[in-house]
Amino acid sequence: MKKPIFKMFLLTALLAGLYSCNSSDEVSSKSPEASTFKIINVTTHDGRPFSTGNTKTSLTGKYVDNPGGGVMMQAFYWDVPSGGNWWNTVGTKVTAWGNAGIGSIWLPPASKAQNGAFSMGYDPTDYFDFGDYNQNGSVETRFGSKTELVNLITKAHAENMKVYADIVINHNSGGASESNPFTGTNTWTNFTGIASGKFKRTYADFYKNSFGNNDEGAFGGFPDLCHAAPNVQDWLWKRTDGVGKYYKNTMKFDGWRFDYVKGFGSWVVRDWNANVGGFSVGELWDSNVNILNDWANNANSSVFDFACYYKMNDAFDGNNLNLLTDDMMWKRNPYKAVTFVTNHDTDEIWAKELAYAYILTHEGYPTIFYRDYEEWLNKAKLNNLIWIHNNKATGNTSILYADNDEYIARRNGYNGNPGLVVYINNSTATLERWIQTNWSSKQIKDFTGNSTWYPTTQGDQWVKIQCPPKSYTVWSLNI
Repeated sequence: MKKPIFKMFLLTALLAGLYSCNSSDEVSSKSPEASTFKIINVTTHDGRPFSTGNTKTSLTGKYVDNPGGGVMMQAFYWDVPSGGNWWNTVGTKVTAWGNAGIGSIWLPPASKAQNGAFSMGYDPTDYFDFGDYNQNGSVETRFGSKTELVNLITKAHAENMKVYADIVINHNSGGASESNPFTGTNTWTNFTGIASGKFKRTYADFYKNSFGNNDEGAFGGFPDLCHAAPNVQDWLWKRTDGVGKYYKNTMKFDGWRFDYVKGFGSWVVRDWNANVGGFSVGELWDSNVNILNDWANNANSSVFDFACYYKMNDAFDGNNLNLLTDDMMWKRNPYKAVTFVTNHDTDEIWAKELAYAYILTHEGYPTIFYRDYEEWLNKAKLNNLIWIHNNKATGNTSILYADNDEYIARRNGYNGNPGLVVYINNSTATLERWIQTNWSSKQIKDFTGNSTWYPTTQGDQWVKIQCPPKSYTVWSLNI
């Protein structure tokens, strides 16, 4: 994507007024309004206050090394149309997504599950049946055939997009009944008859067994896979022809979204990553940022920022933007935080445009939900925010102002990229505020088009910006 052409502005005292907030009169000295600039009481996670003058920096002070750092598309939703056409449907989108600046797509579980052509894949039976074996009532999966999946991955790679597989390894479903000496009953744990003939498993590979009665958690009454079992480790991540390496080296997946990681130890994802490689993110459904951060560090993996998700829900829908100053995973470690507004499991935030403005201007790895992008929201506005993320959202974060209705933050830029200032207004009136930038005597503009102002920052870097009601503006140098 081409960057805007740099323009030089020779400003004289006479011309300075032309580039003021209201395009008619420049402020020659700091307005009294600036003296009421609010200092936010933000502390580190261990309670120590920041001491950064009039602004409060993010908890890490880290930056995203390249402009934007990437945007992920969740390329499905719950109960996408059955009939085996989903891989082809997504295939028709990837070129446009790539042109819009999407850098990766997350696909649903791709292998055959118990409900065959009607399953969303979260009840896996045969990890090596991608829609090419006649089992569980169908040849194709709900999403299509193996050939169609390979074509989709190939097409995405041609658009320089990475493809992430949804990996469900906590539980299995669709096995045959067998006598289980550890339970004294029959259990549905015999997977020796799977059509691919790969990763055969029996009761010895599920809890309870010789390794114990249980691990971190079972799910939905499904047989709980035992990752301590050598056969399970071998077939999931150790063997060159096992699940992880086959998905990566043969199917050409670039990374993993691990489902329900509360159900097994973080060491499982850590060992998978060490043996297989590729990007990984865990679904750890918990709003406690300490739990998220500990898991991410122990698993050596990214994690979905549920702390951010729930804070955004309370802030935007509860009309309390002060909550956006609270602790979140992206503030602890932006390199391991995957932010999102909604997904196939949860859709609680009503003020979605404001939430997307938040995650696409802040640190972390933002995710866009398929239905938000393709069906429910304004695609042009999302494309604009993706462009802003990829081209302007660099550097660490300083929160400049927050109250019930307003939130203003600054990305401080990196390696010649000037960064940005985002202003979110959740009130019913147009608002204006003086803020301090990193730019002295520079003209700035709103890159969303929601404001027509072209203000010039003062010599001390202060400037007045505005934001329409229930909207957002994103300011940066007018170059």
